Amino acid sequence: MATFDIATLLVEFEQIGVFDYMLPFLLIFAVVFGILTATNVFGGNKGVSLIIALVIGAMAIRLGYVQAFFTEVFPRFGIAVATLLVIVILAAVFIPNQHKKGWAIGFAIGGGVFGLIAVINAFSALDWFGSTWVNDNLSLLIGSLLLIILIIAIFTYPLKNEDKSYAEYCPWWGPMAKSKP
Repeated sequence: MATFDIATLLVEFEQIGVFDYMLPFLLIFAVVFGILTATNVFGGNKGVSLIIALVIGAMAIRLGYVQAFFTEVFPRFGIAVATLLVIVILAAVFIPNQHKKGWAIGFAIGGGVFGLIAVINAFSALDWFGSTWVNDNLSLLIGSLLLIILIIAIFTYPLKNEDKSYAEYCPWWGPMAKSKP
């Protein structure tokens, strides 16, 4: 009697190239086709969008760069998503409902930072930037990103339940924004 085993099935999928060729092709095809049809670049002609998406998907998996990148980035992305999910679940238990909107924005920013770290680590593992460049500049990149996010948050955050942002009250910004030529 033959037994069905998920591990054996996954090994067989790996041997016939499902993970290296079929899934990257399908992902690239779906994203390109979705973008082309959503933007109506060819006037809604889905046949042209289909052909272009097929060609781009087939050409992308030809040389092996995509397979190597997907092999590196998606396990790291899975770890980042799992970490963020644990943080969100724990925060949902302890944060009152009136404060959840602000925390959701913070979690979205944190997810972006986690995703950026996963991609940068994948680049580093593939040695695309050179391992020393990433090691030397990762803290600078993350610090710069956090500083930009902080500046955007300060200038767009509404003050005391009003509809106006800090930028409209700022002495050097407010008068210029309200003056008319």
